[in-house]
Amino acid sequence: MSKRFVIGTPLSASATRVMLLGSGELGKEVIIALQRLGVETIAVDRYPNAPGHQVAHRAHVINMADGTALRELIEREQPHIIVPEIEAIATGTLLEIESEDLASVIPTARAAQLTMNREGIRCLAAESLGLPTSTYAFANNLDELRAVIESDIGYPCIVKPVMSSSGKGQSKVDSKAEVEAAWNYAASGSRVDQGRVIVEGFVCFDYEITLLTVRSMNVDGQVETHFCEPIGHVQIHGDYVESWQPQPMSSVALQCARDIARRITSNLGGLGIFGVELFVKNDEVWFSEVSPRPHDTGMVTMCSQVQNEFELHARAILGLPVNTALRAPGASAVIYGQLEEKGIAFTGIGEALRVPQSDLRLFGKPESFVRRRMGVALANGIDTSEARIRAKLAASRVVPIKPGN
Repeated sequence: MSKRFVIGTPLSASATRVMLLGSGELGKEVIIALQRLGVETIAVDRYPNAPGHQVAHRAHVINMADGTALRELIEREQPHIIVPEIEAIATGTLLEIESEDLASVIPTARAAQLTMNREGIRCLAAESLGLPTSTYAFANNLDELRAVIESDIGYPCIVKPVMSSSGKGQSKVDSKAEVEAAWNYAASGSRVDQGRVIVEGFVCFDYEITLLTVRSMNVDGQVETHFCEPIGHVQIHGDYVESWQPQPMSSVALQCARDIARRITSNLGGLGIFGVELFVKNDEVWFSEVSPRPHDTGMVTMCSQVQNEFELHARAILGLPVNTALRAPGASAVIYGQLEEKGIAFTGIGEALRVPQSDLRLFGKPESFVRRRMGVALANGIDTSEARIRAKLAASRVVPIKPGN
């Protein structure tokens, strides 16, 4: 993609129309960033009143894995740009849309297809590009999973669905006795295909990072790669619970991380932000995963960067200049639903915002689950240690309650 987009006026004949496929909390922030630049936004999700639906010019509810329904909606809305924000999308349809030049797919339809499936992206990274990764294998059933762990991978290992998001269905397996539970959990967490998993050898790393990598156009119309400062994060069962920026790294490890991120994103191509996940031990770095979109751990950038990851994504896909500079050390901490209810409320908002240099984002999800991410607390500090303490304190003060209480 090399063309720049002239931005028109929303809801007019000159409008620049962008369709978000997936309109959760990350998509919501992308929509807000796009609207600030005068873009007409169309939010699509699988359930009504998703966070992005609440702020877009128009909203639709469809099964995005249904290629016929997806194509019909695209032809009806005629977006100039399509931004996939989740994995469960009929990527074959996106390939057709792109090849017919009906819309630009961000970053590319090929990238969306490859990264939707852990098998595709892992084989590209390890086998085609020769990037350092953990050992891995794939299994189509429980017996195959047991066999590849015993013969190739060993214990401990990590079992994941080949298609899922936000760590769903991921578990660490320490012994034979845990394999069946891991298989069942992977099946329950899969977005699309419940019949195949990836099993990875456990990497004994010091920490893991997300390296937000931005591909944008320069003044000459050439694509350049920019890097945000590395983001450290804590995950539980594969799901992020807190993040901070910057994560200290040796100069050797940082350069290695950037080299890996540049190689994988250059191969995927296109414009926009990529969340490249990496394991780090001393000066060694291993590739883990990549998402061709804003990353959940990158929500910390809403308080830590001059332009947050959503603004960077919006600017990059429109062919506009980007600035990845750090503004101040920051941290984020997840606010969970804690309840199985629709239309919950929250108390403790004032108390949370009395934490120094803190802020909140409540996503507005229509239904709460005990472990569903319903919001995030943000905080700055003199360093990331202080910021993390403040973010977690602010998050702890927000209490979900049943409606009407």
